[in-house]
Amino acid sequence: MPIDTYIREAMPWAPPWAVGVALTGLALAVAIGLHNLMVRAVARGLRRRSDFTRSLVVRTKGPSRLALLIFAVAWSVQIAPIDGRWTRFIQHSLLVAFIVLVGWMALTALDIGAALYMKRFRVDVADNLLARKHLTQVRILRQASAVLVVVLTAAFALMTVPGVRQLGVSLLAAGGAAGIIVGFALQPLLSNIMAGVQIALTQPIRIDDALIVEGEWGVVEEITSAYVVIRIWDKRRLIVPLKYFLEKPFQNWTRTTSDLLGVVLLYLDYSTPLEPLRRRLTEIVEASPLWDRQVVVLQVTDAKERTMEVRCLVGARNAGDAFDLRCEVREKLIAFLQDKYPHALPRDRLELYPPEREEPSAHERIQ
Repeated sequence: MPIDTYIREAMPWAPPWAVGVALTGLALAVAIGLHNLMVRAVARGLRRRSDFTRSLVVRTKGPSRLALLIFAVAWSVQIAPIDGRWTRFIQHSLLVAFIVLVGWMALTALDIGAALYMKRFRVDVADNLLARKHLTQVRILRQASAVLVVVLTAAFALMTVPGVRQLGVSLLAAGGAAGIIVGFALQPLLSNIMAGVQIALTQPIRIDDALIVEGEWGVVEEITSAYVVIRIWDKRRLIVPLKYFLEKPFQNWTRTTSDLLGVVLLYLDYSTPLEPLRRRLTEIVEASPLWDRQVVVLQVTDAKERTMEVRCLVGARNAGDAFDLRCEVREKLIAFLQDKYPHALPRDRLELYPPEREEPSAHERIQ
């Protein structure tokens, strides 16, 4: 005897829909309870494992719960005495939920794969150029793939609904009038996704790169599938579309290496002795922990009508150290000149001559 027939005969007084709701609720409760027990058992077994291993359990917690719920509802529909119309509606809903589950599992797999790949690299070290390169590629490709998974999941889900099936087909094939409309609507999104893929492959920018964009100096804080967040030195955030970095010029201070040369320009009087100034510059940078122990140079780079231009070059490990070292060198050299050679600071010269004696007038010559 089929189970639904047995249930009808066992409870003839109960409406079929009430029995179906009760069975579905019971199946959902059992599925949630079973899932909680499984998660606790796995978490207890991984208590001594690494944080990364425990994070994998957290990432898979949602999809596994949804899978158990789908299975529970599918089982309850098979045995519940529900009308055929409602059975078809619930089965269609389960199909849509299964498509969403597959998309969710794909997103979870992307997250786990990206995390496993980046586990081999460390960004919190001084020489992190290779790590930042891979981090940028993984983040951009992961985001682009996630957008693609979401679009495909929505398309397949819509294709199961007869009324909006054409919209789902349009998302997949961009055919017909609806496809053209959707294509135009998604053009900015798709262009930014393609720009993100190009950036991931060609690497004009990376996470933590120091850039000058639109006259602002900042560090790349985040790269999404549509825009780049640049953290300005005064804690503002500059939001720039991805296409900007493929269409317009910008400065990247850490494109190949993170070390930089800091420049300090001084405009001094021509009477300034250069050798004591050069020795003082060497003493300043050798005593500073910001110096990378590589470059320290002092040169006269220009001669103007009133002053000479003295350029100091100092090396630093990164853009932040270079800026701080420049400020330190500038302050201490000015203090040194004020103390030892005050005449070296720029000044305006004014020479006074006695007035020439005017020729005597005619009256004075007669007298």
